[in-house]
Amino acid sequence: MQQQIAQICGLDEAGRGPLAGPVVAACVVLRADFPVHLLNDSKKLSEKKRSVLEALIKEEALAYAVGLASAQEIDRLNILRASMLAMQRAYDKVKQTTAITLALVDGNTAPDLDCPTETVVKGDATVPAIMAASILAKQYRDRIMCLCNEKWPLYGFDRHKGYPTLEHRRLCLTYGLSPIHRRSFSILQGELF
Repeated sequence: MQQQIAQICGLDEAGRGPLAGPVVAACVVLRADFPVHLLNDSKKLSEKKRSVLEALIKEEALAYAVGLASAQEIDRLNILRASMLAMQRAYDKVKQTTAITLALVDGNTAPDLDCPTETVVKGDATVPAIMAASILAKQYRDRIMCLCNEKWPLYGFDRHKGYPTLEHRRLCLTYGLSPIHRRSFSILQGELF
């Protein structure tokens, strides 16, 4: 009788804080021999290093998927529930091909999954599968925001990726909000001028 191999996935999201665009989550199952020493929290990696690691993860992972929740879903549900929905969507794609025995989720809140889950505060800096998920989520979201910049170039989405920089908030006041802006988020955070 063949023994069932335990498959552990890591889940993380990117884009909780921006004023615009979706929140994106990734679910990753790494091979036992994946070179985990190369991984780190996506926020601590350069764009070039993230790009190299993204390709490696996609090539070497047992399974991976990305899910997202739109700005409209964020406004309807709130950012926490939308983040959990994006994670659920990424997990649901992975479980179509891979039996998951445990999901490790970055942070202190987990989505409602059909397998045991554990939350890991700062997991994106300590748990390899979560680090890999953070890299895929960040890379995917950044690409979406660069595409959004082509459609709505007035806002500079390719520079700030939707985050509430001074430049972005000033542009929102000048031009109003685009269709991908989150109406439930305030642009009036701190000094503008």
